[in-house]
Amino acid sequence: MTEVSTATPLVAPWRLFPAEVARLRRMSPSFLRVTFTGADLDTFADPGYDQRIKLVFPVPVHGFRYLPDGTDWYARWRALPTELRNPFRTYTVRAVRRHAREVDVDIVLHGHGHGGAYGAHGPAARWATAAQPGDRVVIMGPDDGYRGDHGGREFQPALATRTLLLAGDETAVPAIAAIVERLPAQSRGEVVLEVPHPGDVLDLPAPPMVTVTWLPRSGAPHGSLLVPAVRAAAERLIPVAPPVPASAPEDGADPDEELWEVPVGLSGGGHYAWLAGESGVIRALRRHLVSERGLDRESVAFMGYWRLGRADDDA
Repeated sequence: MTEVSTATPLVAPWRLFPAEVARLRRMSPSFLRVTFTGADLDTFADPGYDQRIKLVFPVPVHGFRYLPDGTDWYARWRALPTELRNPFRTYTVRAVRRHAREVDVDIVLHGHGHGGAYGAHGPAARWATAAQPGDRVVIMGPDDGYRGDHGGREFQPALATRTLLLAGDETAVPAIAAIVERLPAQSRGEVVLEVPHPGDVLDLPAPPMVTVTWLPRSGAPHGSLLVPAVRAAAERLIPVAPPVPASAPEDGADPDEELWEVPVGLSGGGHYAWLAGESGVIRALRRHLVSERGLDRESVAFMGYWRLGRADDDA
């Protein structure tokens, strides 16, 4: 007699979710909210905070015909001819409504207000500019059937009771907004957001002891408002500790290396900083907080989402 296995099939943390555009909402000159729907999105996990996903876009003629699936999808994707590779970009989930099979993603329309300095001509920007209800995408996101840590989230909820400093440019606004929405009511600290236009100042409810500051550039250089504002906030929030020696990685790091440092442990301390945006700006802020003010590196998360002057080439 053949034995029938009753073991539960293994569920991977992430999977590909076929989806299409259900609705589009222009929130401001630079922000577009896209609501996706799909038959399987009732199994899309919602870890919250700055949960990252990837949007996969169709290629001309072939759509998603050659998009690999499975745990080895990336190696097989890399092996495809360039013209058959579906481009993809990383975004933050803004909302998940499993009962309605919907996922919201806020997309920055990079071509507005910065002369095309970044992302204005890449596949994601082209797709977002022309998006219409019914347009198909594939979402690489967390599967609710997986019971472990899905990964792709850098904010540490266990540190939300510390004094917080959250800051970034427009590319970090969706992630920071998702974080602020989930902060405990007793949270305290400051949020600093640099955006291209005064019209990009969005409604962002925050706990009573969290101050939110919006900084419209209105044509000023990228980071020119964010850097001094974060330095001023750090002076208010973070007492100066003994500085990190000049030989530390903050001072000797290769500027061409990817900037992505997040806490790997929950060390002691009363502060927690989360900063993301243009790599050069975030690198300067990292140097100030860690090397100059002496903030514990295990109490900071620094993420370079993009780099000034680097084109948004196909993934």
